[in-house]
Amino acid sequence: MSEQNAGHIARHVAHHVIGVRNWLIGLPRLLPGLLPFGTGRRLVLPGRLREAIARQQENSEILIGWIQLGVVVTFAVLYTLAPKTFHPDVMFEPVPLVLGVYAVFTLLRLVLAHRRALPGWLLYVSILADMALLMAAIWSFHLQYQQPPSFYLKAPTLLYVFIFIALRALRFEARFVLLAGAAAALGWLGLVGYATLSRPDDTMITRNYVEYLTSNSVLLGAEFDKIISIAMVTVILGLAILRARGLLVRAVVEGQAARDLSRFFAPEVAAKITGTEHQIRAGEGEVREAAILTLDLRGFTALSTALPARQVLALLADYQARVVPVIQAHGGSIDKFLGDGIMATFGAALPTGRHAADALRAVTAIMATIDGWNAERLAAGQSPIRVGAAVSAGPVLFGAVGDETRLEYTVIGEAVNLAAKLEKHTKAEGARALSTRMALELAEQQGYRPLQQHRVLAACVVEGIAGPLDLVVLAE
Repeated sequence: MSEQNAGHIARHVAHHVIGVRNWLIGLPRLLPGLLPFGTGRRLVLPGRLREAIARQQENSEILIGWIQLGVVVTFAVLYTLAPKTFHPDVMFEPVPLVLGVYAVFTLLRLVLAHRRALPGWLLYVSILADMALLMAAIWSFHLQYQQPPSFYLKAPTLLYVFIFIALRALRFEARFVLLAGAAAALGWLGLVGYATLSRPDDTMITRNYVEYLTSNSVLLGAEFDKIISIAMVTVILGLAILRARGLLVRAVVEGQAARDLSRFFAPEVAAKITGTEHQIRAGEGEVREAAILTLDLRGFTALSTALPARQVLALLADYQARVVPVIQAHGGSIDKFLGDGIMATFGAALPTGRHAADALRAVTAIMATIDGWNAERLAAGQSPIRVGAAVSAGPVLFGAVGDETRLEYTVIGEAVNLAAKLEKHTKAEGARALSTRMALELAEQQGYRPLQQHRVLAACVVEGIAGPLDLVVLAE
């Protein structure tokens, strides 16, 4: 073919190369505007959430590395088992060389990924290496089979580019998918250009589809169809990744929020807040049978004035760190911290049918914990800690109170007030822990068996409570 025709082909290929390049470069600016939610507006995340997402990305890189290694092994097995159509005396077999280089590179990348030491630049190099090695292997086919360059354009090995493009979707970052798609499209354009321009005397170009299928002739439209397919798959995956990343960010944010809620609320309450199907409003609640436990650190007010603030807070934190796990281990939910006091509920946030029994078992375990703590304090030359506790049981209203700007889940009812009054009454009776006789009987019906017989206080007058009450001393 004449030099004029060759020049025309070169300009034609170059025009498509520039067009695809510009389109892929501009794609990241176009994609955010196509999304149904505000992904186009960059969301500024706290450092800890960025770290959580980064950990997810690091795990994705490990998965990508293992998949790449699996691809190498699969290709090696297929190449070994497949019958060879080239002459057995051929001097150049590129596939084993390419697979060997790629295997070494993949193993290095996998080791770095497991060590969390994979640098950002290597991610880009890895994508370009994938495509470069694949295109180099395809290019070498015409040498291996001693055919004109247009021969390799018929190789089905091109389909492997979709594997490498899809592989980048595991990281949930569209830029890596776009880079893989751009490298594949430009790489194939380069191969088309080489096949048509390497032999100026015969470009092998045809417009006959049958001739194209049955010979080494080149049909430019067919080659550009392949490039368009690569570009469209890249765009679709890029859109999917942008949408998926938005969901990933939301999932991380909501997951972190749920974990934070579990620190500020009882786990059962946090689960109720995050799992509700409608917006929680003030005034919503349910009447439930529950037991209420109140605890108070005796003499803490006087202690707080005698000790430095840091020591006071350290003591309070130590006390809560010992008592709260005991309450939770027995099915209790911390309703609120009242300075040095604690109010816990059993069966309110999560009905169990054994709320009274759980509450009384919790009191026994708490007193044993305090005794052990006091033994440690005495051994260290410190004064012992005294704790008062009280349990009541009965129907309570469990729900949200407050307004639209500040809500709080809590319990309301006579049992709540009674537990608070009984805790104060422990001082009058000289006891460490009290409950109503009704709560003890209910607990025994629910399977509670005391370690020793509890002392009963009949017809006690409790300040703030109308009428006498039968009480039980849970701990002397």
